[in-house]
Amino acid sequence: MIPYSGLYFFYILSIAFIPLILLGLKGKPIKKYGMIMNLFMLLLLFGGSKIQTVCLVLFYSGQLVLIRGYIYLRRKYESIWLMRILVALSILPLVLVKASPYFTSWTIGFLGISYVTFKSVQMIIEIHDGLIKEFSIWDFTYFLLFFPSISSGPIDRSRRFMEDINKTFTKDEYKRYLDEGIRKIFYGAAYKFIFSALISTYWMAKIPEAKSILNTINYMYAYSLYLFFDFAGYSLLAVGTSHILGVNTPENFDKPFISKDIKDFWNRWHISLSFWFRDFIYTRFVMRALKKKWFKSRYTASYIGYIITMGVMGIWHGTEIHYILYGLYHALLIISTDFFQRKSSWYKKNKNNEGFNYLSTAVTFNLVCFGFLIFSGYLF
Repeated sequence: MIPYSGLYFFYILSIAFIPLILLGLKGKPIKKYGMIMNLFMLLLLFGGSKIQTVCLVLFYSGQLVLIRGYIYLRRKYESIWLMRILVALSILPLVLVKASPYFTSWTIGFLGISYVTFKSVQMIIEIHDGLIKEFSIWDFTYFLLFFPSISSGPIDRSRRFMEDINKTFTKDEYKRYLDEGIRKIFYGAAYKFIFSALISTYWMAKIPEAKSILNTINYMYAYSLYLFFDFAGYSLLAVGTSHILGVNTPENFDKPFISKDIKDFWNRWHISLSFWFRDFIYTRFVMRALKKKWFKSRYTASYIGYIITMGVMGIWHGTEIHYILYGLYHALLIISTDFFQRKSSWYKKNKNNEGFNYLSTAVTFNLVCFGFLIFSGYLF
């Protein structure tokens, strides 16, 4: 079963929520019931496929051994290469699924392997940084396999997640979480099952198959809006469900189509993913490059960091050419934007002008939509 895919899922979810909500509204701890409910929902999601279940269990066991082992080794060894080897081992299953023509998430992987891998890699890097020195196996299991966000994010951070689940809410605190969770679930359902469905049925499906310029432009805008409402709807459902479980899973979208420039866009679109790449790839590469003096200019280091980061982001979506080009296209946009904003006296003179901001937002919207056209594979 795919999360949030139909009425049966929501029916089961609603029934399972009843004891947890009663505990929360009485000011009782909800962590233990949340863990039991999580296991039950995982069985519901993966129990229909033996291969997916076995792969999930093997993956979880392997990540647990890696991360617990690294906690022990980190006390004795500070080598960055040890961290790199463990990161490589952690992402190996994902690389096999993404890069091999013989494997997919439905044949040897499992639904959500990308997002679970991000969580593991984040923990390994933070253990190396000394930010994580110990953790409970039960808390780790709850974090890694948290069912509301297991299939498509948002990508949470372990330290904040573990603080949330170990918090005991007062009645009023939990009521606020519950209200917010229900509100987000209704918004998410409207985005995913009404707006994206209407766009798909009455706009995208009616575009002729012939790839004329007019049809391509029409598809570009239709697909961009469909993708936003479908993905943002799913994310709201995941965030709302998390809230009812007492977990403040981060928001993933913040009005991305009113972004003033492409850098602003990546602070608003798939936020948990873009921040993950920023924190664990871009920033680390640039800091390393500056420390080791690999380049004469810090801007060269930054721009190469953007190319690497967005290139990896593209490949993460898949090894097909349109995903790789999508990543490189956004790297080019970010670099061009940064260069223009640093060098253009016209920009510096007009950047606070209201008319300029409207123009910049319109240009950014169209550049973003063209990126989604590349991403869709429609051009290839």
